[in-house]
Amino acid sequence: MSLDLSALHNAPRLLIQARLKPLQGTRFQPTGFPEIGAAQYEGPHGEAMLLVESAQSLANRMEAVCWDKVADDWAKPLRGLSVIKVTDKDGKPLTNSVLEAHRINSPYILEGQDKTVFDKLKSELADMEEGFVDLRKLATVLLGLDVNALLHGVFLAKKELAGGRLRLPRALSGFIEARDTKVAASGGVKNDSVNPSGDTSKGFGNVPFARDEFVSAEIDAYFNLDLAQLRGYGFPPAVYDLLVALALYKVRGFLEEGLRLRTACDLECESVTVKRPDGFQLPEWDAIKAALPDLIAAAQSDAGFQVTTVKYATDGKKGNKKAGDSDKSVGA
Repeated sequence: MSLDLSALHNAPRLLIQARLKPLQGTRFQPTGFPEIGAAQYEGPHGEAMLLVESAQSLANRMEAVCWDKVADDWAKPLRGLSVIKVTDKDGKPLTNSVLEAHRINSPYILEGQDKTVFDKLKSELADMEEGFVDLRKLATVLLGLDVNALLHGVFLAKKELAGGRLRLPRALSGFIEARDTKVAASGGVKNDSVNPSGDTSKGFGNVPFARDEFVSAEIDAYFNLDLAQLRGYGFPPAVYDLLVALALYKVRGFLEEGLRLRTACDLECESVTVKRPDGFQLPEWDAIKAALPDLIAAAQSDAGFQVTTVKYATDGKKGNKKAGDSDKSVGA
């Protein structure tokens, strides 16, 4: 099965807007940020606005729908694409470049004793140590190693790799915001039926708490695919079409399966509108899934997709891996 992407051939951007609503009830919980909590702000006409999901978090969520954690592999329609897998010292799966923070620039890929990926990057990009950074060549190398980085961006912040100047901006981005929002204030109590007046600092006692959720008649997810950037890498048509289809898979997959953002933020998609270009309709997810295996096969000879495995072992010191609403592509 094929996808008709002809309406995108000369378009600089693909802009998509999806109207969302709470799956149950009217309240939802937005993403929170250290020290400021929910990101509330005033819109251009004085309306109350709310950032429900940041660009960084949405990138993480679009990546998550691509990975089968049980099989430790791409989701079935995407198998055959390039990826870097990381195992522990015993050979058990540890992480990978799709889910890992900073993608190929993850310390679990580049900072361990196994220098397979680091040495390959250094060897193939050695001519960029000084002077002009050839983004086309960088994109070609990444295509074979970590195709995911071409859509979500990467910053290889290692001075040994072209002085830390190797970066690709994000081609696919998105965010969710709500308009004309109102606070739905509530609260609760953590009850201690054994010792209600116990020391709360140690987890005992009754603890009342306040809770702010929000209501809004307009919750929208926005997606932006930079088609001009992808064309600028100079890939053959089969590779370019595959990258576009992979981006569409991520968008559709998130709207179909990724909208349970938090316990108190479970959304569903009411409608999808392509804002640009005129005449293009976002294919259904089943159609995208059906087309991808043939697209991957058609692109393989030009792309040289690899599954690279590196072993992460340290000198015994434990590293700190922080989770949260952080961008997996610093600087992208």
